[in-house]
Amino acid sequence: MNLVTISGPPASGKTSVILKTIEAFKGRGISVGVVKFDCLYTEDDQLYKKAGIPVKKGLSGGLCPDHYFASNMDEVVKWGNKKKLDLLITESAGLCNRCSPYLKGIQSVCVIDNLSGMNTPKKIGPMLKNADVIVITKGDIVSQAEREVFASKVYSVNPKASIIHVNGLNGQGAFEFSALLNNQDEKIQTVNHRELRFPMPSALCSYCLGETRIGKEYQIGNIRKMELDDDHD
Repeated sequence: MNLVTISGPPASGKTSVILKTIEAFKGRGISVGVVKFDCLYTEDDQLYKKAGIPVKKGLSGGLCPDHYFASNMDEVVKWGNKKKLDLLITESAGLCNRCSPYLKGIQSVCVIDNLSGMNTPKKIGPMLKNADVIVITKGDIVSQAEREVFASKVYSVNPKASIIHVNGLNGQGAFEFSALLNNQDEKIQTVNHRELRFPMPSALCSYCLGETRIGKEYQIGNIRKMELDDDHD
């Protein structure tokens, strides 16, 4: 089974892109399943079920979605192999733009949309910088000049990645994207012992453990303070 991780900011069009791409895979007789990771709520799994795609969803609740992702990935891969899938896609929303849900040796994709703002690529951390493929969506809503400028901004952040435009509504570019995902030779049986491409966000403080009160006396652990002294302006 091949394995692909697709992440990106909320509402960037990940699910629409995946659905159109799976249509292209089905036309070639390739079986694909999806595991959807999110925080509090999602109905995307119903869209996959409606399309006849094997799907599981996981909600992290009060946990960091990346930690939840990493804690469940090996079991997810075993589920995909049990289903005898040719390709398993894991979809994860990068809710803080600092997320890093990519594993070494596993193809990784970041979806970002043209409407998010010209400086957005610089605001996204490892989720964009460490991706193998970057999919840009919603290009039909902006001008050709805006598409080119936005793509150049993405390239400046991650010049090693393949950049492709995909329309999640009509599927334009989905077949070409599916070809990029289907070029892996290694078949994944387990991700046990594999490493993350970039460390998770690091925090173990009083607020992580349930503290709700504001004030220095309530803050312990990994705390970072701003420099607010005028002498440092």
